[in-house]
Amino acid sequence: MKKVIHKANERGKGNYGWLNANYSFSFSNYYHPEKVNFGALRVLNDDFIAGGMGFGTHPHDNMEIITIPLQGSLKHRDSMSNKWIVLETGEVQVMSAGSGLQHAEMNNLPDKELNLFQLWIFPDQENVQPRYDQKKFDEKERIDKLQLLVSSINDTTSNVLKIHQNAKISRITLHNLNEFRYQLMSKNNGVYSMVVDGEVLVEDELLTKRDAVGIYDTNEIVLKSEGISDILFIEVPMQF
Repeated sequence: MKKVIHKANERGKGNYGWLNANYSFSFSNYYHPEKVNFGALRVLNDDFIAGGMGFGTHPHDNMEIITIPLQGSLKHRDSMSNKWIVLETGEVQVMSAGSGLQHAEMNNLPDKELNLFQLWIFPDQENVQPRYDQKKFDEKERIDKLQLLVSSINDTTSNVLKIHQNAKISRITLHNLNEFRYQLMSKNNGVYSMVVDGEVLVEDELLTKRDAVGIYDTNEIVLKSEGISDILFIEVPMQF
């Protein structure tokens, strides 16, 4: 088993007035040679966006982009649709940029801060037709059990979002379980686990809010809850 620890206070920072961003990996004006990616996971940004503000129209291609609002409301518009689409807390959005598209993302509320995670995952196919999807997930369905949010477009699991990569994104809220074992799909994969909130032991590493650990060269990881803990799992190929 191999692991890398990323503490919350060691993330890259970007304060642009309307945007307070925290970068787990090199992004924008932040560069760290040892934090460029974790396997196929290229970006995990923890963004706080002021009311009514956001990212104007900009291009993407050949990237799987996943957005998870944690607090507040987001609105999205892209070159596949002329209308604004609202994404609320509790929903997850996927966008396969594929052969290329343009989109904009804004805080949907004028007077309330928006906090979201945005992930970028390298695809296993390039220049696919761009696509968009979003889905609401019941937070009660992840209490003390793993809730799958995103899987491969080749996976037959229903009622989850799909991307072009042999990856899984899952979430669990540990209330009463004092131990949880996460099983990896393949030993060729690794899992990047971020504590959304709470405190948890991951393979005997104590992690608190927004701390993360990337683990690979193993079949499973063991977590021990310290009270109520909300954990996001991002499982990706380490070679792609």
